[in-house]
Amino acid sequence: MMADEIAMTQAAQPGGDMISGKVIHKEIPAKIIFEDNQCLAFHNISPQTPTHFLVIPKKHISQISVAEDDDENLLGHLTIVGKKCAADLGLKKGYHMVVNEDTDGGQSVYHVHSHVLGGRQMNWPSG
Repeated sequence: MMADEIAMTQAAQPGGDMISGKVIHKEIPAKIIFEDNQCLAFHNISPQTPTHFLVIPKKHISQISVAEDDDENLLGHLTIVGKKCAADLGLKKGYHMVVNEDTDGGQSVYHVHSHVLGGRQMNWPSG
């Protein structure tokens, strides 16, 4: 993670109207890949790999750690949508699907979302 990204995660706070909500409500433009009644997938405005998109639930869940048991199907749906979008975008050789959790996990937007990153060789371990 770059220094400016670390600073953003350290300053981020749960609550308020997140950028994700503005994308969901079409208050700001996004290059949408997929949308249904449960979630939205769109290209990241600051891609870290040749292909980098987000999959977000329309239901606001601030962090994975506060997700409820009844969110299980929704969170599974995000994974399946990410997989299908990755295939549609030609990520045949693989990709990373990542959910950041809280400060040390690099979470800078407190609305659960999956990052799908691909289009080049990825490194492990991440971070």
